[in-house]
Amino acid sequence: MADSKKRNNDKLSRTVQATSEKACDDHEAVEEKRVRVGITETVLRDAHQSIMATRLKTADMLPAAEMMDEVGYHSLEVWGGATFDAAMRFLDEDPWERLRLLRRCFKKTRLQMLLRGQNLLGYRHYADDVVVEFVKRAVGNGIDIIRCFDALNDLRNLETAAEQIKKEGAHLQLCISYTISPFHTAKAFEELAFAMKGMGADSICIKDMAGLLSPAEAYSLVKGIKERTGLPIQVHSHYTTGLAAMSYFEACRAGADVVDCAISPLSMGTSQPATEAIVAGLAGTPYDTGLDLERLVPVAEHFRRVRENYSKDIVSLQGIDINILRYQIPGGMYSNLVSQLKEQDALDKLDAVLKEVPQVRKEMGYPPLVTPSSQIVGTQAALNVLVGERWKVIPKEVKRYFLGYYGRPPAPVDEQIRKKVTGDEGAISGRPAEHLAAELPGALKAVGVWALQPEDYLSYVLFPAVAKDFLPRKFARETYRDVGFEEALDGVAYPL
Repeated sequence: MADSKKRNNDKLSRTVQATSEKACDDHEAVEEKRVRVGITETVLRDAHQSIMATRLKTADMLPAAEMMDEVGYHSLEVWGGATFDAAMRFLDEDPWERLRLLRRCFKKTRLQMLLRGQNLLGYRHYADDVVVEFVKRAVGNGIDIIRCFDALNDLRNLETAAEQIKKEGAHLQLCISYTISPFHTAKAFEELAFAMKGMGADSICIKDMAGLLSPAEAYSLVKGIKERTGLPIQVHSHYTTGLAAMSYFEACRAGADVVDCAISPLSMGTSQPATEAIVAGLAGTPYDTGLDLERLVPVAEHFRRVRENYSKDIVSLQGIDINILRYQIPGGMYSNLVSQLKEQDALDKLDAVLKEVPQVRKEMGYPPLVTPSSQIVGTQAALNVLVGERWKVIPKEVKRYFLGYYGRPPAPVDEQIRKKVTGDEGAISGRPAEHLAAELPGALKAVGVWALQPEDYLSYVLFPAVAKDFLPRKFARETYRDVGFEEALDGVAYPL
């Protein structure tokens, strides 16, 4: 009996060993067949949005264009997010002209943008006619790849933009807003990615806006989505928690095709992992990017000099921010909460507000904390603490969220809180944008003579308060540039 048991154990041991060796051989064979991992450089969009409050001027981008164009990046993220608003609001620049200038400079490299689905680049949903026209103009002015996401992962809010992106012949990258909750499981994300494939996605991006994606989760999530969809996978993360570089490596091991990085002077902290570090770290592995570090040196030197001119705008983060790991709050949201509390002379309430955020998020159905849901949840959490009574003061955006105007919450909302917020008013049915009337006709009337290009009407619809000041100033500059009136008209605004 003992001899028989020993023989069986030995046989089992040999079988396990053989199976293990075969699995390793198969894994190595698959790795050797892997194509090189691509790098999307974010310095012209998300990096400076994250590190220096979106203040990088076009004039500081253009001198680096020629050398960046020679690097061999998968793509350059140059537009979208908060850059559109900030260009007009803080830099007195036309975001459309920035895109055209960059397109003329980058002759070899694909240009990419971030689009918030039905939110476009603003903080509310826009009517379908605006979404369609915006996509047309974005692609027409030079965008090759559009990364499209919805804050609630409600695919209904991506339908119009996705359909138009495909019509325009651009690369449609549909995006998962990554977060952690009992309802955001690996299986749920895999099913979401499969549904995105059905919408015509050319690739899938895992957007980890808070830096919460762990290395183990990165591996399993990329592997699962890759097997489920067969589509190229791109991973986007932030270094705020210190996990991103490790998570990128595990994502590459699992089959990720592209990762987002930022050139070193504007990397890490609340930005992305450093481009040079990722290129060096993957060199000599099956995931080698094929990029030459020597070509990255002059790019880094340029932005190192540029950074010195923006010292007052730089967000300094030493090490990692443990609050983000504790409360799952993105770096930008954390900074906004600090700013709001400072204005109210209530910075001593910060810890209480941070603890309130997860509770409010749970009651609101666990929305991922990304624009605009991060602002909605953060504002309500701050009010709950500052007022001293939870859900006593409720902003209109919070009520609209509960009524379904931002989309379908990922999980059921707290029913008692919903009744307190909306009373007997029921949530809307169907796709939220179906409840919005066309907006472009009104913009045509409002902007009138101040429009120098069709894109100006879109600028007005997205940010009317900002455009009312910016468009007349631009009109004056462009109209009187050749006759020397620009200096005399500086500071003049003509109300629309």
